[in-house]
Amino acid sequence: MTQEPAEGSPAIALVVAMGENRAIGLNGGLPWHLRSDMKFFRSVTMGKPVVMGRLTFESLPRVLDGRLNIVMTRNGSVTAPGVVVVRDLAAALDEARRWAAKEGADEIAVIGGEAVFAEVLPQADRIYLTEVHAAPEADTWFPELDPDAWREVSREAFEAGPKDDYDFSIVVLERV
Repeated sequence: MTQEPAEGSPAIALVVAMGENRAIGLNGGLPWHLRSDMKFFRSVTMGKPVVMGRLTFESLPRVLDGRLNIVMTRNGSVTAPGVVVVRDLAAALDEARRWAAKEGADEIAVIGGEAVFAEVLPQADRIYLTEVHAAPEADTWFPELDPDAWREVSREAFEAGPKDDYDFSIVVLERV
């Protein structure tokens, strides 16, 4: 049986691209280039509050348009138009829930990095997982998933396109 979010509360969804070795980052960026996955990321996060850590925010080329950008940091120096800065996960989720209620969003998208994923994982309802079919060098990792806590609800395989480094699969997992 799938765990449903509290009535009227948006689901918490992790959105992550992960290598076969659980790699998610290298030197402040992604360890691959997957243009096709960037399009999926945009479609799955558009119109939703997006929660991230400071390093993830700094790795982005710009503030994510069409979404409330919530940055968790203990370093208050993050300032950018359209960004809400909070000190911890509880404050991030409070901001996200308020915005979601006002805008009618049914999910909160958590996009990283490593420490943010690890902290929010016990509360997550869904994972949009891009499985990158490679095991690249990395310095940041996605936490181990308990296979008994998640069930796969969809999977679609993609061959690398002209602007993709690797083949990949997009998998949706829901908490059991």
